[in-house]
Amino acid sequence: MKKALFLDRDGVINLDYGYVHTVEAFEFVPGILDCIRRMQERGYLPIVVTNQSGIGRGYYGREDFERVTAAMLEEMRRAGIAISREQVFFCPHTPEEGCGCRKPQPGMLREAIRRFGIDPVASVMIGDKTSDIEAAEAAGVGRTLLVEKNGPIDCDKID
Repeated sequence: MKKALFLDRDGVINLDYGYVHTVEAFEFVPGILDCIRRMQERGYLPIVVTNQSGIGRGYYGREDFERVTAAMLEEMRRAGIAISREQVFFCPHTPEEGCGCRKPQPGMLREAIRRFGIDPVASVMIGDKTSDIEAAEAAGVGRTLLVEKNGPIDCDKID
């Protein structure tokens, strides 16, 4: 079984200014690309799990999310990270919809675990909200790291 590096998007991968939905507004958190690449070199499969309630609220569409995702993945690949669109899971629902995929529910993580044959106990979740950590714990992820929103991430604290 594989081990995964589960990553929240807004506030962990990119600077979170609220409902980031354009390529122009998307900026990587300093050091995150190096961190993901280093973790991948240690055998972790990077998996993005992101709540995107802006879609459900009508602030932007799925097409906007897909454009930003494509640009994010391309930049990750340029940085030496092997990642595909299939490794990005998102929940478009609002909190009021009560779905099982919106963190703190574990649906996205469980789907990734199933789809990629991941050993959750050997995996890690990096998030900037307690809901990220709660979702990971509910999915059986062995280690979690709660980081400051938009702050640098110390990869050495992970493995």
